[in-house]
Amino acid sequence: MRPFFTSLKIPLHQRASTPSERKLLARLSLSDLSSLSISSVAPLFSMAAAGQLLVRLTGAHVEWAVLAVAVPFVLSAWLFRLLNHHFPNTGASYHWSRRVLGPMASRFQSWVLLMAYFWSIPPIIIPAAQQTLQLLGMPSQSPWLVIAFSAAWIAVSCTVLLLGSRVTARVTQVFMGLEVLSVALLVAVGMRHWHGVVSRGAPAMSWHGFVVAMVVGATIVDGWEIDSYAAEESKKPKFAPGTGGIIGAVMVLVYYLLAWSVMLHNVPIRQLAAHPDVLTTWVGVIAPRWTPVALIPILASTAGSLWLTSFILSRALYAMGRDRILPSALSQVNRFHAPVWGVVVPSAVGLIIVSADLVWPSVDGLFNLVLSAAGFFLVMEFLFDSVTAAIFLTRHHNDLPHGWDRHHHRFLQGLSFITTGLFVGMTAMFVLYGGTILGQSLDVVIGVLLAIGLWFAWAFKKHSAQFHIFRPQEDDQAASEDAV
Repeated sequence: MRPFFTSLKIPLHQRASTPSERKLLARLSLSDLSSLSISSVAPLFSMAAAGQLLVRLTGAHVEWAVLAVAVPFVLSAWLFRLLNHHFPNTGASYHWSRRVLGPMASRFQSWVLLMAYFWSIPPIIIPAAQQTLQLLGMPSQSPWLVIAFSAAWIAVSCTVLLLGSRVTARVTQVFMGLEVLSVALLVAVGMRHWHGVVSRGAPAMSWHGFVVAMVVGATIVDGWEIDSYAAEESKKPKFAPGTGGIIGAVMVLVYYLLAWSVMLHNVPIRQLAAHPDVLTTWVGVIAPRWTPVALIPILASTAGSLWLTSFILSRALYAMGRDRILPSALSQVNRFHAPVWGVVVPSAVGLIIVSADLVWPSVDGLFNLVLSAAGFFLVMEFLFDSVTAAIFLTRHHNDLPHGWDRHHHRFLQGLSFITTGLFVGMTAMFVLYGGTILGQSLDVVIGVLLAIGLWFAWAFKKHSAQFHIFRPQEDDQAASEDAV
């Protein structure tokens, strides 16, 4: 039987680095990666954006829904750390499946990855523009005004990213400080107003709604994996990536449980479900005078989420361009060692899509269905990672050069089986029940996007003869492999 893990049987060929092929630089410490992981989840923005839907779906059981979806994601953080240790690469998930599952599966996962992260960007752009307009005292928001401010925030996001990973980390840390302080104030103030309103006026919860809420909740507990996509920019690429993700995943789960506990004991469920932004609703009940000010940390969280989601996507595109399954221009970096086209292209396309949605309301329904599908693809992305870890630990681990001591990770192997089962269950239940709650055509949209992904995996099979292996033990010299 031909092993899936083909890289050990193929000769390596060194490639000289030309000016047009500048590499990413190792500039990020563990504290940088941890701050990126925490901020990328953007707890304040996530609660403001998805909180109402979660309350409507689960009623007073929001905390349990968040906990249920967070458990497999937090457990996955340990698997990410393992895969980062063995295969540090800026392509992260896409690269891991290439090494373990083979080129066909990797190309399909690359499509899943693109769907998960690209369709997460438009729902960030519009709120960033709307929140800015509200802060400026402009409640009447014409579509063209929202488009203008959307373009402004995209320009800010691109600037932060194009100045390099170190600048991105420093700016993110400032915004994260404001967000952490705000969460602490939310909990402290909320504890002073604690009373038993958690079940007052609470609608009945259906298990269908709970399951769909778990998939929707996937979009508010992901993001911590950003450190994996910064592996080649880490000063300790075999230690820090994955470790920062664990810190981010655990910290954000604590934030959510504390914040939701406070809100559910400060504001009646029916009131939270009636307003699109649960955070400003909470502030309006507890401290009405501070409602305008509350938008500042929410906007800071939204802005950070915008450029950090784009950071993940830009690094994935960089790796795919470097491996030639996408245009090689995506692997070009500027003098700050940031992937130029990997940043600019998805940002520009995101602005075009947002503009079309705002100018032509007739496409709004389809737009919302595609955005809803992002949660499905996000869960599917983590499912692939769990399968990759399970197969790697079961079939290939002892074949690795640094595995000749025949060391094992029995705990992580069992963990990979558990997370695989949980993610399979989540994706299956979303397909079964998601359409009845989020839109009858949702299954069709997901089916079409999956079909395109299968075509992509088959059609571009001739473009994957070469892929890049990052070797930190060789002073970050580039190496590539020719598949046979």
